[in-house]
Amino acid sequence: MTTTSSDQVSSTARHIEATEAYAAHNYHPLPVVLTSGEGAWVTDVDGKRYLDCLAGYSALNFGHSNPRLVARATEQLSRLTLTSRAFYNDQLGDFARALSRLTGKDMILPMNSGAEAVETAIKVSRRWGYEVKGVPADSATIITMRGNFHGRTTTIVSFSDDAVATTGYAPFTGGFRSAAYGDIDAIAAQIDDSVVGVLFEPVQGEGGVVLPPEGFLRDLRALCTERGILMIADEIQSGLARTGETFACDHESVVPDIYILGKALGGGLYPVSAIAANRDVLGVITPGSHGSTFGGNPLAAAIGAEVVAMLEEGTFQQRSREIGERLEVGLRALIGKGLVGVRVRGAWAGVDVDPALMSGRQVSEALMARGVLAKDTHGSTVRFAPPLVASDDDVDVLISALADALEQGA
Repeated sequence: MTTTSSDQVSSTARHIEATEAYAAHNYHPLPVVLTSGEGAWVTDVDGKRYLDCLAGYSALNFGHSNPRLVARATEQLSRLTLTSRAFYNDQLGDFARALSRLTGKDMILPMNSGAEAVETAIKVSRRWGYEVKGVPADSATIITMRGNFHGRTTTIVSFSDDAVATTGYAPFTGGFRSAAYGDIDAIAAQIDDSVVGVLFEPVQGEGGVVLPPEGFLRDLRALCTERGILMIADEIQSGLARTGETFACDHESVVPDIYILGKALGGGLYPVSAIAANRDVLGVITPGSHGSTFGGNPLAAAIGAEVVAMLEEGTFQQRSREIGERLEVGLRALIGKGLVGVRVRGAWAGVDVDPALMSGRQVSEALMARGVLAKDTHGSTVRFAPPLVASDDDVDVLISALADALEQGA
C-alpha cells in the first residue's frame, strides 16, 4: 500500500502532538520527527533524509548506528547489562584501564550523564580540598567561568549566568565564584585559601563554540599548579576527537587534574560518563561516599571500552581536523554575506548571523527546509557539529545550504 502525502503529514503531526501533550516542554525542537539514522544522515517519518549537523550535541561523534559500536553493544546486551556496583563485572576493569590509558590518569570514576560527572568532579574536588589541601570544613570554593554550561542540576545551575536555566529554581547552592572566561587575571583575583579548583570548558559549546584566547589553557595550568588548586576540565562536548585532538586541552599541550567526560563516551548508543584523575585526587573517594546504580554497568563499560579503542587509532581525530579545515574555508567565505562571526575548532563551528537578517532559530528552520539539521543558541548564533564520519561532500552540503538560506533570507 502506498502512503499518501496526507498520511505522511498526519503521521508527523501525530508524533509531535503526542510529545507536546504528554512530555514536559523543556525543549523547543525543530518540527521534524526522526525515525532512523546511519552515519551522518537521518531520516524522518516522511522518508525525507537530513544531514545531521548537531550529532546529539557531540554524543554522536562516530555517527549514527556505527557498525562497530552496535556490534559490541549487541554482543554485550545479550550477555549481561547490569549488576550494580555491589558486585564486580567482567567489563568495568577493562574499560577503566583503557580510559585511564587514554587520559593518562591513574583511575576513573564512572557515571552515566554528563551532569552526574560534573557533580562527581565537584564532590571529589571539595573532598580533596578538605582531606589533602587542608581547607577548613564547609568552606571549599570552586571558581567557574561566565557563559558556562555544565548541566541542569540544582547545584550546576547555581553557577550559571543563563537566566533561562536559573529562573524559578532558587535557592541555589553556595561555594562557587564566577570569573570572565579566558581572563587569567580575573581568575587569579578570585583565588584565596578556600579555593580548591577551577572548573572550565576548554571550548564553551553551549555558548556558541566560544574559543579561549591563545595561551589561556597554559596560563590556567600554571596558575593552578602555583596556587595548589585543581584544574578541572569539562571535556564532555569538546573531548573525544570533536576538536581535532583527543581532548581540547591537547591544543595547548595541557593536562588538567580532572577530566570530565561524557556524551561521545557512550558512542551515541547509551549514556556513559566518567571523571579521570590521578590517585592523589580520586583516592579520597571511599566505599559508600559516592555511587550510582548504573554507573560502570557492563553494557556501558563495553561500549566505552570500544570507544576508547577507536579513539586510540587516531583516525577520528584526523578526520575532525580535515572537516574543520573545510568548514573554516566555507564558513569564512560567508562573512559579510549574512554572517558576522565564525569560530571553528576541528569539526565544531559556531557562526553568528547578522541579527538584522534573521535569528538563529530562523536559520535553523531554513536549513531544515534544505535538508540540514542544526541548532541555534543565544539569539543569532548557530552551532554545527557534524559526525566525524561526514564526507567532504556532506560538509559541502552544509555550506551550500547555509549560503542559500542566508542569500534568500529564510
